[in-house]
Amino acid sequence: MSEIIDELLDDARERMAKSVESMRHEFGTVRTGRANPALLDRVSVDYYGAVTPLKQLATISAPEARMLTVQPYDRSSIKAIERAILESDVGLTPGNDGNLIRLNVPELTEERRRQLVRVVRNIAEEGRVAIRNIRRDVMHDLRELKEAGEAGSDDEHRAEVELQKVTDARIGELDDALKHKEDDILEV
Repeated sequence: MSEIIDELLDDARERMAKSVESMRHEFGTVRTGRANPALLDRVSVDYYGAVTPLKQLATISAPEARMLTVQPYDRSSIKAIERAILESDVGLTPGNDGNLIRLNVPELTEERRRQLVRVVRNIAEEGRVAIRNIRRDVMHDLRELKEAGEAGSDDEHRAEVELQKVTDARIGELDDALKHKEDDILEV
């Protein structure tokens, strides 16, 4: 195969790997029964008029299996952080002692577990769509190469077969990560 086709396939592999990694990170923001600092990754705080990610304003840690602590760098921002956590979709109620915000992570109900499984499945579907879009873009580029005469039909076909193998492997990785996350959520 030509060098251009190899570059296209390498680019596709890299972009698909990034999509899978991004979905794994998204899975981490979905709550399970245990406290995880990644739960607060999506929380943004209105800090002096600028919307700022919480992790840039405070240290977030999990000192116990069912508790998160948020230690703001600037103590005057504690009220804004508390308000942002309350308004977020995390479902945790902050307790504030003036220096530190404590978040108790309650046990999940069966209904809430099912809702979280649906959320995780939607995230996984977004990942599959992203991977398929990468495949579609590369297939389009391969056809353009063939039409421009820079690659033969055989090279294009071999590249498409290889691209499909890479796509199937990445979607398999995503499905494995989904299965582990579902098991984690449903574990009582």
